[in-house]
Amino acid sequence: MNEAGKFLVYVGAAIAIVGGLIWLGFGSWIGKLPGDLAFHKGSFGFYFPITTCLLISIVLTLVLWLFRR
Repeated sequence: MNEAGKFLVYVGAAIAIVGGLIWLGFGSWIGKLPGDLAFHKGSFGFYFPITTCLLISIVLTLVLWLFRR
């Protein structure tokens, strides 16, 4: 049970840090990177943030890799 508690504290701290950075405006580039697809035609809009998803995946992979070491 000790390991699960530590994990929850780390996850909570990470969420708080990311939320604080976004709240302060450091996350204004999220979803607006080159490579993010956005199509608008009339009242229909489609948005798929490919580059943002890849960047978040790389960052999370590195963070989790560091915590497992």
